[in-house]
Amino acid sequence: MTEITHLEGEHMETKKKRLDNDRLERIVAEARRKQQQREQGYREQALKIYPWICARCGREFEGKKVRELTVHHKDHNHDNNPADGSNWELLCLYCHDNEHSRYLDEEYYEEGSADGEEEAASTYRPFADLEDLLKDKE
Repeated sequence: MTEITHLEGEHMETKKKRLDNDRLERIVAEARRKQQQREQGYREQALKIYPWICARCGREFEGKKVRELTVHHKDHNHDNNPADGSNWELLCLYCHDNEHSRYLDEEYYEEGSADGEEEAASTYRPFADLEDLLKDKE
């Protein structure tokens, strides 16, 4: 009888894990669907407003390649979507990734050092004596 109780407990535990996983998958799928709907809205608007050209590298897109053209938010706020498109620019996938990398780098370096003090500029001058060295050769 204890063996049956043990098996029932394992079955219930497995069933609970499956329900938790199903619930989590539904939540993630719903969040992705909502994000895609939001993006689709301003993406479609931007594609109607702007020519299908990357604003950085100038690459032109048409047909199936248009999917490689992304909408970049100039102020990096994805909730700021004015109908006139003033916060958007179309960028190819590569330029868009580069732009976000530059933005993250800029944020990182603007923070300064951990204690809030700015680091002193380097005083090393690798070519300081070069002029004297060249004079000796002449």
